[in-house]
Parts: sequence; C-alpha cells; structure tokens
Amino acid sequence: MLAELATYSDRLFVAAAGIYALAMVLHAVEFAAARAKTPELVGAGGPDAEPEAAPTRSRADRFGRMAVALVVLAALLHAASIVARGVAAQRWPLGNMYEFIAGICLAAVVTWLVVLRRTPASRPAGLFVLLPVLILMLLADSVLYAPAGPVVPPLRSYWMSIHVSTISISSGLLLVAGVASLLYLLRRSALLPAVTEKLPVADTLDRLAYRITIVAFPLFTFAIITGAIWAEAAWGRFWGWDPKETVSFVSWVIYAAYLHARATAGWRTGRAAWINAAGFATMIFNLFFINMVVAGLHSYAGVG
Repeated sequence: MLAELATYSDRLFVAAAGIYALAMVLHAVEFAAARAKTPELVGAGGPDAEPEAAPTRSRADRFGRMAVALVVLAALLHAASIVARGVAAQRWPLGNMYEFIAGICLAAVVTWLVVLRRTPASRPAGLFVLLPVLILMLLADSVLYAPAGPVVPPLRSYWMSIHVSTISISSGLLLVAGVASLLYLLRRSALLPAVTEKLPVADTLDRLAYRITIVAFPLFTFAIITGAIWAEAAWGRFWGWDPKETVSFVSWVIYAAYLHARATAGWRTGRAAWINAAGFATMIFNLFFINMVVAGLHSYAGVG
C-alpha cells in the first residue's frame, strides 16, 4: 500500500510539472499576443482605436486566465504529491533534495498565486516565475530523485519539520522576489525593448520584490536560528561555520543589506535590486553547489 502511494506521489509530481509547462506555454502566448497589439495601440490616436485593439487584448487576457487556472490545478496536484510522499515514507516529506526542491517550488507557486490575487497587473511576469520552478522540478525528478523511505538517524527529529519547512517556504518566497528584481533591472535597461515593454511597470516589480522579501526575511532568520538549535542537539554546537551554514549566513547578510538599501536614499531602486539579485544568486549557489559538491556536515541530508 505504501509503495503504491509513493508511486502515486511521483506521478502527481510529474503531472504537476507537465501542467506547469502547459501554463508556461499559455503565458507565452499571452505575452506574444500582448506584444502583437502594441503597434496598433501606438499608432492609433482616434476614438476608434480602443474597439480595434479590444479583440487582441481580450485574446491575451483569456490565455492569461487559462494559464493561471492551470497553475492553480498544478499547485493542488503538487501539494497532493508532497502529502502522499509523506504518508508513503511515514515521515515529514522534506528529508532529501528531491523533496526539499518540491517544497521550495510549491512555496514559490503559492506565493505567486497570492501575488496575482493582490496584484493582477503582475500577471505578465508569470512566464518568468514559472520558468525556474519548472527547471527545478525537472532537475528534482531526474538528477536529484530519491525513492520514498526513511531518513538517516540525525534527521529523525521534530526540528526537521520546523527548520526545513521554514527554509523551504522562505526560499520559495525569495525565488519569486529574486525573479521580480531581475525583471525590474531588465525593465529599467534598454535591452530587449520588445520584451520589456510588456512586463509589469518597474515600480510594480520593485514593490513586489520588496514586499515579498519583507515577509521572507523573518522566516529565513527563524530558519537559521532553528537550524542552530537543531545543530546543537545533533552535533553538540550551535554554529561551526560548516559550508552550508557559512553561505546561509552570507545570504542573510545580503538580504539584510537589501532591506537596509531600500530604506536608504540613493539606493532604493537600481542598487537595491542588484543586492537582491545577489542574494538570489547565493541562494541558488547554496541550493546546488553547497548541497551537491562541497562536503560538510549537511552532506548526508541534502537539505538546509
């Protein structure tokens, strides 16, 4: 029974990834349709301009709405996959890199859906938010896949459910914030004007990155604190400058600097966005290089 449930979990994960991919295609069609109508809107100056542009805009809107509906469906399947995995393994379903990335991706998607609920105008960025999510899920299902099963003794602690869950949620939030800052920098640049002109306005992207980071940073801080408490229980010390601990601390400092920069005159916009992008880069570095290449006390876990 548990083996069958683990199989269903894997299938739900693959189905969710497939639906995310289809949603990306629909977002791409939405984006292309929006670009196609731009010349008509720019060249039109009379009262008949709006009726002529309406069909194109309406078609793009329909594709965007369908994409969001698919993302909601995929998120439900994604969540069901994680729950089924936990029941099949009879433990908290965040015990290896496959499960950890699944948790990060679900947190990122749920964050994005909440953003869309509050700021529908940010929907054109959906294509760029789903892209890293889909890449991570494909890597998890191929290179990083691990069968459902028990974890090593040091991970059999209630701190795993607290620490790893918090780091997964905060990482998912920071993924969306990082994408928003990168799109903000692209929007402000003169590169690829045919693409950037259809992104959300720069101020929207900047506020989006800042507001998400405001939520994510305390969670990330809490995750580091709980990780230190767990380290004391497991290894007899709160902090030992293990590679993963060190890079996590560097990420924390960078995100603290970003929030400080957003409150500092002369740093609020472009410079702060670059700092946030740097924090995002360290998170990705920590997720892959530190977990998979560098040997350390966290190597047996493959998680934060």
